[in-house]
Amino acid sequence: MSDKTLGAYNIADLREMARRRLPRGIFEFVDRGTEDEVALRNNRAAFERIRLRPRTLIDVSKRNQEITLFGRKSPLPIAVGPTGTAGLLWYQGEVGLARATAAAGIPFTVAINSMTSMETIAEQAGGRLWFQLYMWSDRALSHQIVARAKEAKFEALIVTVDGAVRANREYGHRNGFEMPFRFNRRNVGGVLARPGWLFKVLARYAMTSGIPKFENYPPDVMDRLTARTLKSSFLKNDSLTWDDIRTLRKLWPGVLMVKGILHPQDAVLAADCGADAVIVSNHGGRMLDSSMAPIEVLPEILDAVGKRITVMMDGGVRRGSDIVKALALGARAVLIGRATLYGTAAAGEPGAARAIAILREEVDRVMALVGARNVAELNAEILQLPERTRETGHRLAENAGNVEPLMRAV
Repeated sequence: MSDKTLGAYNIADLREMARRRLPRGIFEFVDRGTEDEVALRNNRAAFERIRLRPRTLIDVSKRNQEITLFGRKSPLPIAVGPTGTAGLLWYQGEVGLARATAAAGIPFTVAINSMTSMETIAEQAGGRLWFQLYMWSDRALSHQIVARAKEAKFEALIVTVDGAVRANREYGHRNGFEMPFRFNRRNVGGVLARPGWLFKVLARYAMTSGIPKFENYPPDVMDRLTARTLKSSFLKNDSLTWDDIRTLRKLWPGVLMVKGILHPQDAVLAADCGADAVIVSNHGGRMLDSSMAPIEVLPEILDAVGKRITVMMDGGVRRGSDIVKALALGARAVLIGRATLYGTAAAGEPGAARAIAILREEVDRVMALVGARNVAELNAEILQLPERTRETGHRLAENAGNVEPLMRAV
């Protein structure tokens, strides 16, 4: 019988397996943040500043993590967020990650920068599929992508709005891991130092479909990752406004989410434009350094729009306890990104499945230890919060009509 644990007992184990297997440039592209990585570190530190205050002697023998998300049952309070590099981590890694997610019964988000087309993923993996869009300066090209997602019957469209300009990822410059990709002494050395990845991933692509491409781009701009004709000018989106969200609302009949919200007023504007949900996110610490951690601002976002639309969050999630903390603050669900990428890099589809299983087991264990039988019983009473988060949490609890909002958590 094969060992389904793969020798990995937490997400950090999968990360280490990924680090040992991947060329340095690719691993750091997945793992690191931007500039001085202040935001990256704070995403973790913000979770660690929140403490759990357990309740005891409660019958938790029939625990259940099921939630309802956009009118449909989901067995876990998580979804896999948009990450566009799985196809470089493992051969056809995006399909493997999507299959693992479908097997877990949770939503999977196909990123516009995926190296596998949305149609292929829908055909080969199935499951509950969302699609992530970056709006471009040429709106017509972006709207073509929306029409494809609609034709492929995706459930939801996620518009990422926190990338008005390209991030300053200095390690990427040093590693030569940029688009279009350029071979140099450092990245060639990194690839040769990982012969397993070279032969099992890059060589397999070379012998089958060729150098990977951004398969969700329009045909007239899609090109190989190494092509000198790959231009970034059409990818600019620094002219976007809330009118673009209103237009997407008219074009898209399904669930519409706005991702990259860190300010309550932006959450209100998203709701005013017809969005069904916002995803509180700082792009995993990969865009604006020193930005607030999503978990820090989550209570303020909920205070502003929690009664109008669905609020989810991502960023810095490495443990089931992180997920429990976000749910206790009021998030409807939590998106994970790096955790399943580490799993995919470590072992393909089984590795992605292992990452999901680890988080499922950890959430279950934490729920038992804090005395919660279901997600609805996770609330701010089980948390000891930093001062700023605590004040907003008081307002949330009072709005919900709780008679003892956070008194036991203070």
